[in-house]
Amino acid sequence: MTLVTMADVTAATTRIAPYVRRTPLLRLPGERLWIKPENRQHTRSFKVRGAVNAVARLAERGVGHVIAQSSGNHAQAVAYAAAEHGVRATVVLPDTAPELKVTAARRLGAEVVIVPPALREHTCLALADRFAATVVGSDDFDVIAGHGSAGIEIGRDLPDAGTILVPVCNGGLLAGIAVAAKAVNPAIKVIGVEPELAADGADSFRAGRRTAWPVRETYRTRADGLRAPILGALAWEHIQRYVDDMVTVSEDRIDLAADLLEHKLGERAEPSGAVATAAYLAHGATLPAGPVVAVLSGGNVAGALAGGA
Repeated sequence: MTLVTMADVTAATTRIAPYVRRTPLLRLPGERLWIKPENRQHTRSFKVRGAVNAVARLAERGVGHVIAQSSGNHAQAVAYAAAEHGVRATVVLPDTAPELKVTAARRLGAEVVIVPPALREHTCLALADRFAATVVGSDDFDVIAGHGSAGIEIGRDLPDAGTILVPVCNGGLLAGIAVAAKAVNPAIKVIGVEPELAADGADSFRAGRRTAWPVRETYRTRADGLRAPILGALAWEHIQRYVDDMVTVSEDRIDLAADLLEHKLGERAEPSGAVATAAYLAHGATLPAGPVVAVLSGGNVAGALAGGA
């Protein structure tokens, strides 16, 4: 299996630059914690980085229709990327997806198909066959490379960072950031974070093999963007090679972190986006010395400003 390299991430960073926002690092007052606010992206989520890179490359090859299945943020990102590159987009969402994410995908021009959570992947593949559309998976090679651009930015903005905390769904963001961060500073610790109620990735990391959780269990968490029942196969290969640890956080810690981000920094975080900050609150005393960066991966919550900060 071919892995993403720093050269791939560097090329992706250049390719997506016209379409994404270079987010800053924000210091949490009184702490050694810095926040990477990906809620400021055009679709209020980091997902735009990987989706734009993947769709741009597909458009260059003449692909005219892309399809994706998602809890919401990847769908919006694919819809945005497709619109920017003149490509048709279809997205499959679960019937539990927040209405604001469904509405946003439609507003960006995608055809939206709603199904029960357990049918997302099957429906996506069936529709891809029917429409002769190309699937954009959330841990595809080009998606991981695009996500790595966030790791490059962290390395440039805070070269002495000791730890990066990254939310984990199917692992694409963690994989991309780990590739870039380790290339810039091999000594940095890259740690994935999951809700305790959807900890298939942490279980996989401990067992040394991909471990699936039943959908009925992962859907207990309020972090709707982190409910994937198993890590992506390609993301897993990167995680095994580059990631130092995976930790979990409680629902209460996630809520506390979201409140802290809003009240201390004025940043709106959806539960999925707050888990990395929650990990600092729960595990900060045991993290390696030096500055800690927590990726605020998304802010698609009611009351958030459309289009990002």
